[in-house]
Amino acid sequence: MSNTTMSPSTPLTRFLSDGWVTTRRNLLKIRRVPDILVFTLIQPIMFVLLFTYVYGGVIDIPGSSYVEFLMAGIFAQTVVFGSTYSGSAMAQDLKDGIIDRFRTLPMSPAAVLVGRTNGDMLINASSMAVMMATGFIVGWRVRSSFLEAAFAVVLLLLFAYSFSWVMAFIGMSVRSPEVINNVSFLVLFPLTFISNAFVPSETLPTPLRVFAEWNPVSSLVQAARELFGNVPAGVPAGDTWTAQNPVLTVLIGMAVMLAIFVPLSIRKFQSISSR
Repeated sequence: MSNTTMSPSTPLTRFLSDGWVTTRRNLLKIRRVPDILVFTLIQPIMFVLLFTYVYGGVIDIPGSSYVEFLMAGIFAQTVVFGSTYSGSAMAQDLKDGIIDRFRTLPMSPAAVLVGRTNGDMLINASSMAVMMATGFIVGWRVRSSFLEAAFAVVLLLLFAYSFSWVMAFIGMSVRSPEVINNVSFLVLFPLTFISNAFVPSETLPTPLRVFAEWNPVSSLVQAARELFGNVPAGVPAGDTWTAQNPVLTVLIGMAVMLAIFVPLSIRKFQSISSR
């Protein structure tokens, strides 16, 4: 009778396995507390209807409708706001002692963070589907190819995924979940509202216009508009490098966020776990 020897798991397979377990844990939490998903999906519907029917009649977009101008901004705002759940959830897990329980398990230190950010990306994907359906109802249309539109969706989700690592680090750095909510609003409101998401950036006062032109959310919005085909023909891209190269700007921004905050978050988690 031959003997079979099981090879020990490699660090990569252990990391992937642990990451999937923690991702599944976060998805099960959503299924058991469906209010999280319900209110996450209601918010983008409210924003679409609010801006379309309340402000759409007074904002003129030359060569296009405000609905087509608006939707890329709504997409960007919703997925960026959705990424903040990583921070609040990490802060809540720290408060509830969940991290202490994970510390006793033989698992990769990055698995908890990977599971947290993966779960948020899936929630954002659900929000994107709901927003796109709502957009079609109010008159928004994709005027590019299927591949370009699919790339726009992927770009939005990956930007939000990268930003969720920033929020996860902040969530582990604050003292309570209540603080992370205040920090999130202080960071995200300027990024989303002082941008080209809801009004053309050239209509803003000069200091705000300069901020909006170099705001990474503006690049994300402009990239989404171009990929969805919602930029009117003949409209100039803008004078700044970021306005002329929005997709490349977003890719560089994502790479920078991941390169900085993935190791910082893992190191922070290890520091918390060793206390």
